[in-house]
Amino acid sequence: MIVVTTPTGSIGHQALEHLIRADAPLRVIARDPSRLPAAVHEHAEVVKGASHDPAVLAEALAGADSLLWVMPPDPAAASVHAHAIAFTGPLCDAITAHRVPRVVGVSSLGRAVARHAGQISAVFAMDHLIESTGVHYRSLGMPGFMDNMLWQLEPIRSQGVFFGSLPADRKSPACATRDIAAVAAGLLLDPTWTGQETVAVPGPEDLSPDDMARVMSEELGRPIGYRRLPAQALQASMVERGMTQAWAQGLTDMTAAVEAGLYDAEPYPDRATTSPTTFRTWCREVLRPALGA
Repeated sequence: MIVVTTPTGSIGHQALEHLIRADAPLRVIARDPSRLPAAVHEHAEVVKGASHDPAVLAEALAGADSLLWVMPPDPAAASVHAHAIAFTGPLCDAITAHRVPRVVGVSSLGRAVARHAGQISAVFAMDHLIESTGVHYRSLGMPGFMDNMLWQLEPIRSQGVFFGSLPADRKSPACATRDIAAVAAGLLLDPTWTGQETVAVPGPEDLSPDDMARVMSEELGRPIGYRRLPAQALQASMVERGMTQAWAQGLTDMTAAVEAGLYDAEPYPDRATTSPTTFRTWCREVLRPALGA
């Protein structure tokens, strides 16, 4: 039995598509089962509730062979680190109680060097907690998601611009969530791996914001530019939109860590094999249809 959390999220729903095609026995945890596609209801058991609720976890993990664990963000959290600890603690208790053999977790690149990296540091605290149970664990190490560009559909459409706080020429890796989901599904379907390791899913190339703007312009057939905003201005804007100061500060710290080289600490062999979707392909197959819709 494979258990999937966040089944309507960007990674969870795509991992489910792979698992359904493989005809694997499935169980999902969903706050709102009505949001699940018909195919999920047809192929999976559905446990209603939050994935950090001990009672929900007890029901979902009974007899489980593997689990896909995604820790969702909480922009209302008073502390980024405390959110990670409080959300993951009940999982660790349930893993131990139900002797779950394997867990695949969505984490980040840069674990060996991350210091004061906001939400990235918090997700590494999550990794550490899960590993402390002794469970066989694969931590999926990825950089920023190409799919985060979908949050900026409106300025791309109306102004021909997207925003960020990295320097325009700062190259860094990016990956597509569909590649992360494929790697996760492969691990969930494989009952042979043991131990605790990080599996890098870095994307096939390093790109700067200016590189992305050029590719987007070519694929969308019109000029798209990048506008860098001061980190403090972005932080203030996030707070104005309802984030806590702590959560906004965490995102600022995370961006600063990426700019300082968080994702550059180690080489990533076979990048095109583990995460083959280029940004150009993603723009053609995901961004352009989203803008058209």
